[in-house]
Amino acid sequence: MSGIFFRNVLLKGLALFLVLNLAIVAVPADALGKVSLYNKLFPGRTRFPFGENPSQSYNLSIFNLEAMFASHLLADGSKPIGEYRVFVIGDSSTWGTLLKPEETLAGQLDAAGMNICGKWLRVYNLGYPTISLTKDLMVLDYAINYLPDLIIWPVTLEAFPLDKQLTSPIVANNAGMMDLLITRYKLPFEMTDSALVRPTFWNRSLIGQRRALADLFRLQMYGILWSATGIDQTYTMDYERAQTDFGTDATFHGIKPPMLDESQLAFGVLEAGFQAAGKTPVLLVNEPMLISGGNNSNIRYNFFYPRWAYDQWRQMMNNKTTEKGWKYIDLWDFIPSDQFTNSAIHLTPAGETLLAGRIAQTINQQTCP
Repeated sequence: MSGIFFRNVLLKGLALFLVLNLAIVAVPADALGKVSLYNKLFPGRTRFPFGENPSQSYNLSIFNLEAMFASHLLADGSKPIGEYRVFVIGDSSTWGTLLKPEETLAGQLDAAGMNICGKWLRVYNLGYPTISLTKDLMVLDYAINYLPDLIIWPVTLEAFPLDKQLTSPIVANNAGMMDLLITRYKLPFEMTDSALVRPTFWNRSLIGQRRALADLFRLQMYGILWSATGIDQTYTMDYERAQTDFGTDATFHGIKPPMLDESQLAFGVLEAGFQAAGKTPVLLVNEPMLISGGNNSNIRYNFFYPRWAYDQWRQMMNNKTTEKGWKYIDLWDFIPSDQFTNSAIHLTPAGETLLAGRIAQTINQQTCP
């Protein structure tokens, strides 16, 4: 009798396990990210979750865009009537590596108390580490549903090479979303590109998704510690300063001087960003970068850029923005070299103050509807 009983329990347990697996497979992966304790039990985050040391930063990196937005304070209800809503998208310099939320570009603009078109300026940090125009487009295309009045988009040449557009982990692990973007904006990529991760049936099962599901759970739990401390990354002054001495290599992503080939740059993705914004104004910013005075600085401005490539790209940007009529400010050399931290594009709090002040001047010139 007991043998039959245990056999039935085992069979029922196995059947339940199979049903759960089939149910998980049937649910779109992104849908699981909409379930969030942020903006309910504790406040939404001021920037997207990202981190490599969760136990100290109370933060971690995930690939679920739905969960990223659900954890953000932007997801807290509808847009107030008196709010002039500004989104700042971009890379780690926008997100704020080594900066507290209030020290970032978005944080400082938000704290300025500006009044635009009879409304109070409210600025949201939608930056995300990794440098890729396609990653920015993915965020922008999703964020437009939150009804911004202005989008500020800092960019730099390193975000443009076609060979790196799909390698950002957040892009590579959202193949379904990329399929939609490729189709909607006629992007110059193939859906069959091996860089795009396409989950198998097994990957979408309960077992296959156990790591992703665990990360979603951990993100909720870290929200308790984050809301209590305000800490969302590991802050340290013990970092290696941005490189200022270089060798004689003058190539850029395998491209040799003297000519930078525009066809190898993702200007089509940049244009798609303006299409995604629709009638929402976009302020395109060539973000400040470190200009080295060290060894072979006559060859390279910094770790990222040989001078010949960057100078040609700046001219391309000037030509393109003039041709398209895009609002654009070129701030490449606006910040002194001593106001950069561990990268040629990461600023100190004082550097961010200078940048925020300059961009605030342009915001004040916005034409009201």
